[in-house]
Amino acid sequence: MLHPGIHAETTPDRPAYIMAGSGRVVTFGELNVKSNQGAQLFRQLGLETGDHIALCMENNEQFLQICWAAQRAGLYYTCISSRLTTPEITYIVDNCDARVFIGSSERPDTLEDFESLCPKLEKQYVVGSTSTSFENWETSLAGQPETPIDDEMEGSLMLYSSGTTGRPKGIKRPLSMLPFGHEKGLAAVVQLYQIDAESIYLSHAPLYHSAPIGFTMTILRAGGTVIVMEHFEAEQALQLIERYQVTHSQWVPTMFVRMLKLAEDTRSSYDLTSMKFAIHAAAPCPRAVKEQMIEWWGPVIYEYYAGTEGVGMCKIDSHEWLSHKGSVGKPAGAIIHILDEETDEELGTGEIGGIYFESAANYEYHKDREKTDGSKSKQGYSTLGDVGYVDAEGYLYLTDRKAFMIISGGVNIYPQETEDCLITHPKVTDVAVIGVPNEEFGEEVKAVVEPRDMAEAGPELAEELIEWCKQHISHIKCPRSVDFIEELPRHATGKLYKRLLKDKYWGNHDTRIV
Repeated sequence: MLHPGIHAETTPDRPAYIMAGSGRVVTFGELNVKSNQGAQLFRQLGLETGDHIALCMENNEQFLQICWAAQRAGLYYTCISSRLTTPEITYIVDNCDARVFIGSSERPDTLEDFESLCPKLEKQYVVGSTSTSFENWETSLAGQPETPIDDEMEGSLMLYSSGTTGRPKGIKRPLSMLPFGHEKGLAAVVQLYQIDAESIYLSHAPLYHSAPIGFTMTILRAGGTVIVMEHFEAEQALQLIERYQVTHSQWVPTMFVRMLKLAEDTRSSYDLTSMKFAIHAAAPCPRAVKEQMIEWWGPVIYEYYAGTEGVGMCKIDSHEWLSHKGSVGKPAGAIIHILDEETDEELGTGEIGGIYFESAANYEYHKDREKTDGSKSKQGYSTLGDVGYVDAEGYLYLTDRKAFMIISGGVNIYPQETEDCLITHPKVTDVAVIGVPNEEFGEEVKAVVEPRDMAEAGPELAEELIEWCKQHISHIKCPRSVDFIEELPRHATGKLYKRLLKDKYWGNHDTRIV
């Protein structure tokens, strides 16, 4: 049995997590008390096993306390990006059927009354000082019992990715219905990366993302200590590794790039020898970048390929990668099938097709049966929508991304919403949004626009369209540049040939992962 309460009994004063900016230490004893009080509050509000809460905030002291309160109360909890706009946030809050929402004073717009937009929402709390009428989360905990609730049960994280309509879709897995502390799904990760009570984990990404919150919760369950960066900064990350003797970390390639761009004397001035597992995922890593990281840090660079859906996983270490450069590894706990994208027929070694996992994974896209069914082959295998091939030794290589998804700095961006925004502009007749190469972020967002009047095409209109997007959707989804075209390549049926557009920018690469 593993959970923070166990460690609170044996080592109550051991740091559970440390906020890097302030140096604030939250012990296992404090985490246990705060999460117990949170679970008690949820029960007082009438929330039962299987009910749902949502939270939207930056990396702060209360974030993990709330997640553990929901986890031990058997609730689904959705962590929403603090970079989304208010309409984007309220859509997710309503769609996930959240009964309680917790926002932050750092985002005043999240403290608006969502009641009219989210009719299932019963209670809103705020973390931090504020003048709003919403109850303060910390104050509300003060009068709650510090003991566990009587019916502790394992809850579950529920995160959102894009749906076929451009709206985000929740990825929902059945609750394990196991008593709190008996979560079995973590055993493989703990064993693979040798996670235990001596582990010191650097968490430098927003906790609302799948991998950061998943790894952080796993470290805490095992009794290790997490160093939580409020915001990523390259040199500060190196400083923290040295200061706290960090043993485990997780990265996206963009962070590697930023650290490699530091001056050589800066990079070499820090002792990083405590690092045992530097894990990267979320976006493919450029070969040259990975080679430099292995040369700098040694063979402690590990990679995995997986999705929030949990359908399967591939893994590879530094030694394997150096002899199979570009691979994301061999499957673990699943069987990989490369299928013809049209017929679902099995393809042979080295042949490029859709990547499918055969596993016991059970998931659904919340309230979207069509998308759930569309992620399955006729054989019942599941796909994340990527394309690639397997070599003679069983190593998987990705040759393309999900059909339309853009991965910029490890963040998934789905172009449909951006396209839907741009097409409403009066000077736009047609539009396609694609990912184009970016040296630092891997990809960046570009809009290819068919204007109503080609004579207006130029820098002024481009800037006008970018600003239009910034007014309606979160900035990360907005194009960084706009090109103009007389006519987009569409089939007579209306289907857009995006690959033709992408080929213009990606050239003759045999892979779109540069």
